[in-house]
Amino acid sequence: MKKFKILLFALCWAPLIIFAAEPGMPLDKAPINQTDYEALQRGAETFVHYCLTCHGASFMRYNRHRDIGLDNEAEVLEKLILTGQKAGDLMLSAMRKKEGEEWFGVIPPDLSVIARSRGADWLYTYLRAFYRDESTVPGWNNLVFDRAAMPHVLYKLQGEQKLVVKTVDNKEVKSLKLAEPGTMTPSEYDQFVADLVNYLVYLSEPAANDRKQLGIIVIVFLLGMLGLTYVLYQEYWKDIH
Repeated sequence: MKKFKILLFALCWAPLIIFAAEPGMPLDKAPINQTDYEALQRGAETFVHYCLTCHGASFMRYNRHRDIGLDNEAEVLEKLILTGQKAGDLMLSAMRKKEGEEWFGVIPPDLSVIARSRGADWLYTYLRAFYRDESTVPGWNNLVFDRAAMPHVLYKLQGEQKLVVKTVDNKEVKSLKLAEPGTMTPSEYDQFVADLVNYLVYLSEPAANDRKQLGIIVIVFLLGMLGLTYVLYQEYWKDIH
């Protein structure tokens, strides 16, 4: 029985331990706010413009975005549908799997639940940690994910960063320096990425807000029932000694 418990613990926690030990720069805290519908809509537009070409979100339908304030089909068609799909269609990648494997060496992953598998902080840091590296096939590298197959598709917005390596206490310390500015200032780009990551978190669990609201209602109901039960208990037993 003891061995079984140890094995069960290892199976449950090993993936988390391995992920936590993955080398890389410290992760920045992602400013996630799932109640900011304007930010989520901006993130959704960024996703369809910059991500959906290669990556799909095959668990999501366009018309589901009513959860973030796109209440009618006309808004969905105007803001999110660029290539003739219908509002009820799934958000599928425009790239074929075979093409992705030929171009990048690996099939670009579906992003439906990427925020749940990687975490919002990881995504927020990763999308801001690209730098020029001519030794790689795409010409880019990343401090969070070394030699990632993904090119820096947002470099025109962020600009080009270069890697700076210093030795401190006999240890290599890596950082990034903006070598060529993009069309956005660093703070503007950080907010741009924050909106995108905020949307990816929503994409991973669209019903999260409804679930949390329902949870609060259930807890309030149960507390009310507890109070009522106590009053009934007192009333029933008041004449019994």
